[in-house]
Amino acid sequence: MVRFILFRLLQAIPTILGVTLISFFIIKLAPGDFLDQLKLNPQISEETIERLKKLYGLDQPAIIQYLKWLKSAIFFDLGYSFQYHAPVTQLIAERIPNTLLLSVSSALTAWILAVPIGTIAGFKEGTKIDRLIQAYAYSFMSLPSFFLAFLLLFFASKTGWFPIGGVTSPEFEKLSPAGKVLDILHHLFIPMMTLALVSTAGLIRLVRSAVIDVLKSPMIVMLKAKGVPERVIVKHVLKNAMNPFTTLLGYEIASLISGAALVEIITGWPGMGMLMLDAVLSQDLFLVMGGLYIGTIMLIVGNLIADLLLAWIDPRVREKEIGA
Repeated sequence: MVRFILFRLLQAIPTILGVTLISFFIIKLAPGDFLDQLKLNPQISEETIERLKKLYGLDQPAIIQYLKWLKSAIFFDLGYSFQYHAPVTQLIAERIPNTLLLSVSSALTAWILAVPIGTIAGFKEGTKIDRLIQAYAYSFMSLPSFFLAFLLLFFASKTGWFPIGGVTSPEFEKLSPAGKVLDILHHLFIPMMTLALVSTAGLIRLVRSAVIDVLKSPMIVMLKAKGVPERVIVKHVLKNAMNPFTTLLGYEIASLISGAALVEIITGWPGMGMLMLDAVLSQDLFLVMGGLYIGTIMLIVGNLIADLLLAWIDPRVREKEIGA
């Protein structure tokens, strides 16, 4: 297993290099930069702007800028944000726990709901229960997450059952430890359910299809013919049907920027989504690169978690990967 982890980590190096290099030069190809916006301010002289360019190394060739940034990024020194006037590492550290909380909780909620519901649909293929579950799955798969977010926000504003925006209430510090947890969960409900409901719909269909395929396999047919108890059959079905979906868990965990970003912006959840949007709009080079760098690492970590789970479930996977 140690060799398997090392092999995966070595594979991650070219991925990080490729993503950051391409992203850096795409940003540099965009017309202007954050310092160009300062030229519109008559109180800032050309000499000041030139000093800032030299201070941040923006007067050097693009490849030199990238190599210097990469050297610092290895030690997680991600530079200084032009817009927020603060270290990029500090800004990301403040936001990333909120995004991780949203992404991980929505992923776990989706899987906790999808596995039993999809399994029931697979075992009840062709029945009314199966058709009802499929109707839910098709409905929410065709519903964009941003539109569902608007619907849930409208529901929250009309009923007043859930708060809109933010992570905590104004009186958060006065609450007991249990009250603080409940307050965070109360604010988390709308963005979490937006992501979880959409994700659950697709996972249910995948779990259902996998369960049906396993139920029709010769192994299960043989077990049924031998009169094996239903609970034993269910155990075998789940073990064989879940292997292909373990990899998907990594992508669910690693959805901090892609899947969660738009929902964060719409629902007012202060995570990486709003931070990255502000950075892109203001052409804050180091903040954009820092967010992409951390996002890539999270994607790799998520995939590594999925690979480890899959290798733990099926040792043949790690033997094949490392040529053992």
